[in-house]
Amino acid sequence: MARFLKMTCLNCGIVNRVPGEKIGAGPKCGTCGSRMNDGKVREMDPAVLAKAAKNDDLPLLVDFWAPWCGPCRMMAPAFQEAAQSLAPNARLAKINTEDYPKVSMKNNIRGIPALILYQNGKEIARQAGAIPANAIEDFVRQKAKVTS
Repeated sequence: MARFLKMTCLNCGIVNRVPGEKIGAGPKCGTCGSRMNDGKVREMDPAVLAKAAKNDDLPLLVDFWAPWCGPCRMMAPAFQEAAQSLAPNARLAKINTEDYPKVSMKNNIRGIPALILYQNGKEIARQAGAIPANAIEDFVRQKAKVTS
């Protein structure tokens, strides 16, 4: 019997069940048809973040950032590089704290960029400050026990 993984579509917010053995085959959302795990960083809103943090089995690393933040902008290419490297075993997303200021308070963000790693319905680790792609990858691999 196939083991199913719960993954929230980062575009429409619907929770999908994906067969574990098909995670690398480019699964699409059953509702909106967008790719669930293609190695691209997705922008999200607080509602989708709350749903994904609560439901997803696959590790989800979220970058809390703002457009005016120099270190945030500097880390963006490294974050995208790490997303490509970690796919399909983990997903990376961003949430703009300027557009959604309450998300910082709710998630106890003291400074940006801030990375929070979620898996199996809970926060499992966090990292403050801008870091290079290899450090982002190591952080996810060690804390979420991701192999790839």
